[in-house]
Amino acid sequence: MRHQYVNGVWSPSASGEWIDVVNPATEEPFERVPAGSPDDVESAVAAARAAFTGWADTAPGERGKILATAAELIRARSDRIARTITTDMGAPYAMALKVQTLMPAGVLASYAQLAETYDFDGEPVGNSRVVREPAGVVGAITPWNYPLHQIVCKVAPALAAGCTVVLKPSEIAPMAAYAFAEILHEAGLPPGVFNMVCGRGPVVGEAVAAHPGVDMVSFTGSTRAGRRVAALAAETVKRVALELGGKSATLILPDADLAAAVKVGVAGAFINSGQTCSALTRMIVHRDSYDEVVGMAVEAAARQTVGDPLDEGTRLGPLVSATQRERVIRYINRGEEEGARLVAGGTERPFDVGYHVLPTVFAGVAPGMTIEQEEIFGPVLSIIPYTRVDEAVEIANGTPYGLSGAVWAGSRERAVEVARRLRTGQVAINGGRFNPMAPFGGYKHSGIGRELGTYGLEEYLELKALHL
Repeated sequence: MRHQYVNGVWSPSASGEWIDVVNPATEEPFERVPAGSPDDVESAVAAARAAFTGWADTAPGERGKILATAAELIRARSDRIARTITTDMGAPYAMALKVQTLMPAGVLASYAQLAETYDFDGEPVGNSRVVREPAGVVGAITPWNYPLHQIVCKVAPALAAGCTVVLKPSEIAPMAAYAFAEILHEAGLPPGVFNMVCGRGPVVGEAVAAHPGVDMVSFTGSTRAGRRVAALAAETVKRVALELGGKSATLILPDADLAAAVKVGVAGAFINSGQTCSALTRMIVHRDSYDEVVGMAVEAAARQTVGDPLDEGTRLGPLVSATQRERVIRYINRGEEEGARLVAGGTERPFDVGYHVLPTVFAGVAPGMTIEQEEIFGPVLSIIPYTRVDEAVEIANGTPYGLSGAVWAGSRERAVEVARRLRTGQVAINGGRFNPMAPFGGYKHSGIGRELGTYGLEEYLELKALHL
């Protein structure tokens, strides 16, 4: 069984209990991790507080060197880490390597550079100088769907800013977190600067969020859990960053390149088997093109090969757990019950073993249907018709979420014009690539704050005015 990482040492959990980690492709346990306790959190927070002053006083360039070393170690071990992620949560190996491993290595390297170049000493404002200082001890609570990337998106900027960290990774897919902790240790991070306590959210996560010795909590997960984290954090008036759910839309204007829009939109809906908060799970299409787009989407879904995530031809691996598969199946059934038309996929199990769900497409979806409003977190795409562009924008903005989106039009200028009307944190224009230096986060129930780049770094900094 694995241990907790506290004050630079691997040690058993105070609880003496464990959690089985299950391979979602085989449905068999392959590792055990601690079911941590509040006592483990207490020890980790104490270590982080003791290490804070020394780390905050460390020159930013020196902090950056350690992060750069860690980034190189991730790259050097990328094959092993990617296979760990595939076994842990089911992402196909090629995706686990490129998106789940090498992208976070790049994000980590970007914060190594920012630590050296960011102006922490600030700027003059009248007779004052505004400086930026680390927020303190950060509690980072991360999910299972991008088990390394989401950790790096929190831990890297926090460390670059001079904060110390207590990480609570997902107990469902925790093994990438263990690989990352080993890398930070090997990179020379001082004891107590980074600590990791594995366990269940209602026990360890809530203890982190509520602890008076934690100055800031950064959480990624469901909106429901985010509300709970924010409520607990409010009791001690700590800073909160929340990256929560989404119900993002691909909005296709009548003059768009339909073939490109549908191909990219379907891929954006099904990436990571739909287990992505920014997945493009709604496709909003003009009525004149609707039937054509539905047919194209069905053909594109058929190319999303479901299978063993270690097989080279697999595009969709299993969902992370039996619970997650059951949740998605309930939504598919609900879609049919409410009158949506199932045109691809469905509830049939493609294999006897593994938590797989077929890539599923619904046509005839109306605004307000459950599958159009709620985050499913599985490979389910809803296609919704519109008549006027104003109506399309209203539909796109008509959910409680506002995390991501996409707009396709005959010209970039027209696409940007419509994208500016969407109440969402980022919009891809005619297939624009994801930029890991741009701010990532959402409006409305999709969260508070931003991750990545300078914008992510500044979440972990306090502003101080020196009146001269």
